[in-house]
Amino acid sequence: QVKLVESGGGLVQTGGSLRLSCGTSEGAFRGASMAWFRQAPGTERLFVAAIRWFGDITYSDSVKGRFAISRDNAKRTLYLQMNDLKREDTAVYYCAVGSGALTTAPGSYDHWGQGTQVTVSS
Repeated sequence: QVKLVESGGGLVQTGGSLRLSCGTSEGAFRGASMAWFRQAPGTERLFVAAIRWFGDITYSDSVKGRFAISRDNAKRTLYLQMNDLKREDTAVYYCAVGSGALTTAPGSYDHWGQGTQVTVSS
């Protein structure tokens, strides 16, 4: 059974930083593409960033230059470093595992974590 566990969310002031982590089981991590999505109340789940097994990366325009996605293959962990946080970054952040393609579509990812809340206050 694939299990993804996010951590690192919390309350931060605008301009602050947080680092999210997502631990995975080995079977889910090897060769897979991984991504972060976020969902604010009453809205759809939106793409944030994705990274392939070999390191190709893509970001949404809203976080480009502020967020950095990375993965530690030895630790089977995905990270999202979030800098210069804004109120509009407030959301539940989810990590997801896909088959290997670098895609922004939620439907292309097979497994999801339970989410971690990020709240940015002014």
